[in-house]
Amino acid sequence: MSSTPLPPPPTTAVKPPHRDRTRRPPPPMGLRVHQLSRSPRAHGRAHTPRVLRRLHRRRGLRGGSSDGRCLLRRRRSPSCRRFKRQPAAQPTKPIPEEASAAGRGEGSERPLDKSFGYSKNFAAKYELGKEVGRGHFGHTCWAKGKKGELKNQQVAVKIISKAKMTTAIAIEDVRREVKILKALSGHKNLIKFYDAFEDAHNVYVVMELCEGGELLDRILARGGRYTEEDAKNIVVQMLSVVAFCHLQGVVHRDLKPENFLFATKDEDALMKVIDFGLSDFIRPVKQNVNQSVFVFADQRLNDIVGSAYYVAPEVLHRSYSSEADIWSIGVITYILLCGSRPFWARTESGIFRSVLRADPNFYDAPWPSVSPEAKDFVKRLLNRDHRKRMTAAQALTHPWLRSLNCTIPLDMMIYRLIKTYIRATPLKRAALKALSKALTEDELLYLRAQFDLLEPKDGWVSLDNFKTALMKNSTDAMKESRVADILNMMEPLSYRKMDFEEFCAAAISTYQLEALDKWEEIASTAFQHFEQEGNRMTSVEELAQELNLGPTAYSLLKDWIRPSDGKLSFLGFTKFLHGVTVRNSNTRHRHTLALEILGCGECGILSLLSKKGTSEESGGLYQHYS
Repeated sequence: MSSTPLPPPPTTAVKPPHRDRTRRPPPPMGLRVHQLSRSPRAHGRAHTPRVLRRLHRRRGLRGGSSDGRCLLRRRRSPSCRRFKRQPAAQPTKPIPEEASAAGRGEGSERPLDKSFGYSKNFAAKYELGKEVGRGHFGHTCWAKGKKGELKNQQVAVKIISKAKMTTAIAIEDVRREVKILKALSGHKNLIKFYDAFEDAHNVYVVMELCEGGELLDRILARGGRYTEEDAKNIVVQMLSVVAFCHLQGVVHRDLKPENFLFATKDEDALMKVIDFGLSDFIRPVKQNVNQSVFVFADQRLNDIVGSAYYVAPEVLHRSYSSEADIWSIGVITYILLCGSRPFWARTESGIFRSVLRADPNFYDAPWPSVSPEAKDFVKRLLNRDHRKRMTAAQALTHPWLRSLNCTIPLDMMIYRLIKTYIRATPLKRAALKALSKALTEDELLYLRAQFDLLEPKDGWVSLDNFKTALMKNSTDAMKESRVADILNMMEPLSYRKMDFEEFCAAAISTYQLEALDKWEEIASTAFQHFEQEGNRMTSVEELAQELNLGPTAYSLLKDWIRPSDGKLSFLGFTKFLHGVTVRNSNTRHRHTLALEILGCGECGILSLLSKKGTSEESGGLYQHYS
């Protein structure tokens, strides 16, 4: 089969918005890969990375042909660009003006402090070998230990040039990456971190050497896609390690096939996640529920980072957390099963538009031959509403993966939901109990696994069970930084116990149930239980107080109450389960930012990321690294 050459990749010049509207429309997304080949330009030449902190080869999935088919090629494309914004203003220590000026190269009396406090005897412990990869800030080399525990053992050393750390942000990026690598340990699918060193010129990060190649290489070697059974083994490893990271309070933010390496060249080799250069910690933050009650909730990140094809919609809206990693795994799973990307365009802004608006194609070949369970699995990972997306631990209990008898990890979402439940009103708890009674044993499999991880005593769990389970599954770094805050937010549980029935009511996510095809049936059954056990007369004012809403919501809540008896209607019951979402100015601002990205042309993100803002949502100096 012959094919015409691909159009040249998009240029990096910033073009006016009207240029993007005159471009030729992209071919249909989600078409089957009929042919796999390597681009002549990419074959046999070094790949020059175009982004900060990328020290491995930069390669992406390139699509497009004259007949509309999407071809998987190793070629530079918008997907290989990792973009990063400086996060909006946060309650952290500001960067001194002197450091900012020095980072901008404006000349300063006070130079940047490039001392990291790492050991300075790298040359005495390791013998450097050949270079295996080169990036913008440095390169990666093979090395061998000279003495100590790693004597004669082969390792990989990431060498980061201090000369190229020209901003305080760049220095902090390196500190954070090493800190995260130190914090994460003990999982078989994590790249092993050994040590960090420095001298006057470089920082040396010593890690495990993986010789089995990238996941992308194996996809290409298999003709573009995996069989379902083989894909399951890959997906389970991804979910397992991501669930571990999320439990430790780390979100990766750049999951893609290039960032998964195999330990050896064996077909059944373990897969390791690498490159934590864009990763960050999710920290509990104090939130005001009302005038007298404060609770802890997970921080929402707001800097746009990642790789275009794998970025989640909420990242573009600048309000996201660990759910963004689950979206990326959904994109990778889609590629594994069919060989093409769910969201595609010729330009970066076009990819963002597709991510925000387009639906993945589940109709063209090979999807008709893919099992319904596999399709449901991918759809539940690629749900645009991050609240309805499965967590990594939940995904491991999905029917598609149950035949593998996966080990189910502890899920931090359980702690968040129970924290909300124990502070809920009696009417809200009654509604959740009715909802839990409508679920089948099969649908309660995930909750049963989480309850067992708490090691109940005589069928009951208390705060001590939650504390023991958390300590047992946490790294030393998390024990020092997060465990105390997480347990503080569950303090009311210290005066009571829960059996499995109440645990199910407390740990249910209404949003995730709404994503199921059976939601209407579940809600109808739950309402019948609620009518018998928990429904009672209520007023609009009382309902508003239950939901912590003001008089402006009365007109909306009036429709939730039956005029005949003053009780919640079926509509009111389903709405009451998760309350009212009020769209405030900050939410509208994030939506405007996302639309602005789409309207800036081929490299539209460049112009947006160079803006200065003053509000909490748009503050800071944003930079694009290419």
